Amino acid sequence: MTRAMKVAIVDDEADMRASISQWLALSGFDTETYASAEDALKGIGPDWPGVVVSDIKMPGMDGMAFLKRLMSLDSGLPVILITGHGDVPMAVEAMRVGAFDFLEKPFNPDRMTELAKRATQTRRLTLDNRALRKELADGSVMMKKLIGGSPAMDRLREDILDLGQADSHVLIDGETGTGKTLVAHALHAVGPRASKKFVSISCAAWSEDQLVQRLFGPAEDGSIPLVEEARGGTLCLEDIEDLPNALQARLLAFINDQGTPPETRVIAICNGHTPDKTLAETLRPDLFYRLGAMTIVCPPLRTRGEDILTLFTRLSEQFAEEYGCDAPQVTAQEAAQLLQAPWPGNVRQLVNIAERAVLQNRRGSGSIASLLMADNEAAGPTLTTEGKPLKDYVEAFERMLIDNTMRRHKGSIVAVMEELCLPRRTLNEKMAKYGLTRGDYV
Repeated sequence: MTRAMKVAIVDDEADMRASISQWLALSGFDTETYASAEDALKGIGPDWPGVVVSDIKMPGMDGMAFLKRLMSLDSGLPVILITGHGDVPMAVEAMRVGAFDFLEKPFNPDRMTELAKRATQTRRLTLDNRALRKELADGSVMMKKLIGGSPAMDRLREDILDLGQADSHVLIDGETGTGKTLVAHALHAVGPRASKKFVSISCAAWSEDQLVQRLFGPAEDGSIPLVEEARGGTLCLEDIEDLPNALQARLLAFINDQGTPPETRVIAICNGHTPDKTLAETLRPDLFYRLGAMTIVCPPLRTRGEDILTLFTRLSEQFAEEYGCDAPQVTAQEAAQLLQAPWPGNVRQLVNIAERAVLQNRRGSGSIASLLMADNEAAGPTLTTEGKPLKDYVEAFERMLIDNTMRRHKGSIVAVMEELCLPRRTLNEKMAKYGLTRGDYV
């Protein structure tokens, strides 16, 4: 759900504060009012979830001084200033200092609403980007994003922890949609460079001339070359198989010049080489062996067993919350179909299926089976899934059912026992068998 953004209204005139607050509240904003800049500073700090509307002419700390204090606290905080006719030059100077915009008295209330909407959108994007950067730099958070208890995922997490500490260049391979970019971020986050920059570029998204400029400079727009921006941190090259030969040679020279241990770590991601060639045959041999000495292969979804059901459940719950509806309940037949599907698009395909299943469920029509069938027909000939013993299907469905029920009842053992008609001892045994603990749901 979209979080509410606040608007702090700062004005020494009570009538003006009240009228602005009332108008913005009627327009759907969550407002707070302050009679002085000093009072407002007691409640506004870095990452404050909102925007500020302030008069310029106030006793004590005026709007200009207030703006400078706010910019020193959080330069990304949008501040809208209200000015009298004679104060326009001051308002223009305030824009240079960092104000979002200004309104000249008397102003149109609709103009105020329009500015507040633009400012809150800007603020929301700023805070989301900050949260994402913080999350990407947190190794424990990144590892939790690698959901799944299958042997393949256990090995992947072990490899990330081992190679993350090794601090050497790494090559990440695997089918499309298996989460290779997430693994690259996790490698950076769990290693000694976690506090340094993670700089990423897709080698498939730019022409050769553009790649030269962006990677090594000089860039036409004057931006810092990425090899310099990433210095001391991690340079991530996605779609490494599309890096032109001349640039492969230049990248190799960059790697060789760094020595051991490297000043800048290079993580290369392969997002699909031709079936008739291995990546070793696609890249220059000397570059491949410099990058491929440490390799991680992300497992395809079809090999991850009951992780498929765990992921589908988590994703459908997230989409259900986003769309404000119930998540679809998976039947035993649908669980088997999810486990048997070939998943040529891997986790990315599963994300799409989960979202569409939630939308179908909101409309009260359709089935997971029809979504899988449509996806597989659109994909054309795909890899087939080897059959599994009936016991594996039964256990995967049973685990999913207990997990879903525990989530729905927020860990209430009694409620779960009643819904699933299980005695307490049997439920405890099954939860222990599937690695489920009540603490995860409370």
